[in-house]
Amino acid sequence: MSSFDDLFKQENQKPASLKDQPFDKEAWKQQKQEQREMVYAMIDDTAKKVAEDSSLFQNFLDVQSCFNRYSVANALLILAQKPDATRIADFDTWKQQGIFIRKKESGFYILEPGDEYRREDGSVAISYNPKKMFDISQTGNRKRETPSYPDDRTCIKALMDYTAVPIRISDELPEGTNAFYSPEAREIQIRRGMDAGDIYRALSQELAHAEMDTGDGSYRRGDYSFHAYCVSYMLCKQYGVDTAGYRFDRAPEMLEGMDTQKIRSELSLIREAANEISGRANRMPAQQQKRQETER
Repeated sequence: MSSFDDLFKQENQKPASLKDQPFDKEAWKQQKQEQREMVYAMIDDTAKKVAEDSSLFQNFLDVQSCFNRYSVANALLILAQKPDATRIADFDTWKQQGIFIRKKESGFYILEPGDEYRREDGSVAISYNPKKMFDISQTGNRKRETPSYPDDRTCIKALMDYTAVPIRISDELPEGTNAFYSPEAREIQIRRGMDAGDIYRALSQELAHAEMDTGDGSYRRGDYSFHAYCVSYMLCKQYGVDTAGYRFDRAPEMLEGMDTQKIRSELSLIREAANEISGRANRMPAQQQKRQETER
């Protein structure tokens, strides 16, 4: 009589679970290295594309203005993988907030600081490791946050407070010039009688010029006009000011011939100037909120 016992798995023949398998440190290191190489290649590739395409350049500014605390490298990564992201966190952070990632969502990578290490020349540097993130749109949270902005007067006053240079109203600016930063006088003049949107767009651009001027007498306005224009756009995006009139057709010309490191350096200059201005502008609303909480 033939035996059919071989059709039934014996208990001692069960495949080992992942938990029972020994940790392969070398395989883990290899996987991390491959992820790191993939992420850095994506940063360089996206930087090149941003420099060649004016629409993509504007999309980068949109992402960087939304994630202003993130580095240019991470903004490029978000642009490449999840350009419509608005609020991101890793799996554990979402879980701690009681929010869970939907099934089949794969996430995307950014870079986070790792350990310090010493270079061959003796200098100390920080390693960066890929970290998987998820946007709120990839979670089960159905509540969508509607951004709120200060009223026009508060918005403009916040921009004017704590400025690097004085601002004065003027009746002498030439036609077509709504505001002007003078490196020689180290001041900004602004046209009288404008509406809130024009004031904010003009003033933010001239504040960017003032921010990028080191004050050593070498500042040339023409060298930074495009940077200041981009800073103004980013600030308007952050504070809900109309940006319909902005155009970035000059971006490929301005970045032409640059390698990826130089492109990232130019983008970082824009980001840093915008962050310095917005950081000062945010002081007033923060102080108002603190006073309101104290008075309750």
